[in-house]
Amino acid sequence: MDWLSCAHSDACTGFSHRPFDRCLFHLTPAQRAEVLRTFTPGRLIDLRGTTINAELLGLVLEATEHRPGRTRLDRARFTCDARFSGVAFLGDVSLDGARFDRLASFFGARFEGNVSLAGARFERELSFHGVRVRGHLSLDGAVLSRDALFSQAVCGRGLSCERTRFDGYATFDGASLGDAAGFRGARFARTLSFRKVSGGAGFDTAHFLGNAYISLTGRLSAAHVRADAGLDLCVNGSGADLRHTEVFGPLALRLTDSRADLGNAVLHSPSSIAGRGRSALSSLRDVRAQSLSITGMDLSACRFAGLAHPAGLRLKDCTFAFTPSGVRFGLRWPPLRWFSRRRSLADEHLLRGWGPPGGTAASAERLAALYAGLQAGLDDAAVAGDFAFGAMEMRRKAGASRRWLLVLSWLVWGYGLRMGRAAAWFVLLAAIMAGAVVWTSASHAARRDQSPGPAFYLP
Repeated sequence: MDWLSCAHSDACTGFSHRPFDRCLFHLTPAQRAEVLRTFTPGRLIDLRGTTINAELLGLVLEATEHRPGRTRLDRARFTCDARFSGVAFLGDVSLDGARFDRLASFFGARFEGNVSLAGARFERELSFHGVRVRGHLSLDGAVLSRDALFSQAVCGRGLSCERTRFDGYATFDGASLGDAAGFRGARFARTLSFRKVSGGAGFDTAHFLGNAYISLTGRLSAAHVRADAGLDLCVNGSGADLRHTEVFGPLALRLTDSRADLGNAVLHSPSSIAGRGRSALSSLRDVRAQSLSITGMDLSACRFAGLAHPAGLRLKDCTFAFTPSGVRFGLRWPPLRWFSRRRSLADEHLLRGWGPPGGTAASAERLAALYAGLQAGLDDAAVAGDFAFGAMEMRRKAGASRRWLLVLSWLVWGYGLRMGRAAAWFVLLAAIMAGAVVWTSASHAARRDQSPGPAFYLP
């Protein structure tokens, strides 16, 4: 403790008020009245370590006319229902390490400065519904044993709940969290409702034991999250980081004009990702998902290398990158090559050097298996055909056995998937044969015209 404690007993940690050397709880009525006369609106209130019952709380709020200034309640203990509804705190408020044995309600309260509840313990319900905090709100390391209500709350400079324990139902519906909300390492034992929240949020390394419903307009960071039940996410106009996330229940991710990264995620149940507008996935690398449905996403820059179960991926109305087309010359055999325009994976572009460098490229063998596995989950026959062609291209590039057969198949009819190429070869050969026939006929006729006629000799 960094304050002079109450002289009533060694067990009392309450702030000592001069000249009585006692905390407000242990003062006589006359002494208490004298101290309360100094508690005017907008002035400092120091009740650190003090035990506060219903009578004392009422006297303090009455003395300050429900408009206290800087308020210090660190390690205070509230043995009654702590109701601060409608109170306007005109300065910073500190409740670090405070304990609330019963209900703690700040419904409709207003804080003009910062609020800190770090390490506080709430044995019953906590209500921050409709609270307005001009500064920053912190509940780092707090323990909320029952339901916690933060719906419609406004935090001008953000919210911090790092390593906070939410043992009951928690709701932040309709809250405005300023710069961002941080829940790094937080634990949610029951359902979390985080719907229609304005601002970004970070849930890195958080643990959800119950269902979680998260819908926000800012960036969502949920790397290394563990969700034992369902995880429903909705991100609008920003990005979502879900790398190394492990979800045991179904994952439902809905994006609107947003980009998401699911690298190294583990999805144990059937899951879905849906996009609207300019929504895209940047990575599915090393994702383990037995059943994953992706709809309406831009996958032109998405990395698929290491995807554990490509056959379990269902792709609908998705867009992919296109290969460059045209004739190219090179030093490798064959020196003259032509490329037809087809849909492909970003991993192939990286392997062939068609795009900007972006990490380690997957081998041609792995890409061949990836292309082959993804074909079953495509709803577009044209895309499936392009992926089949890509699989053969990767096998040829990998130098598979009987590579000469693959080269011949590619050259003549495009692995049986580009029959126009066979028709072109047929037309070319027919033209050559026709030219040869015409040339041979013309040569024969010319020789016949130039040969002398029969000679006649007179006797």
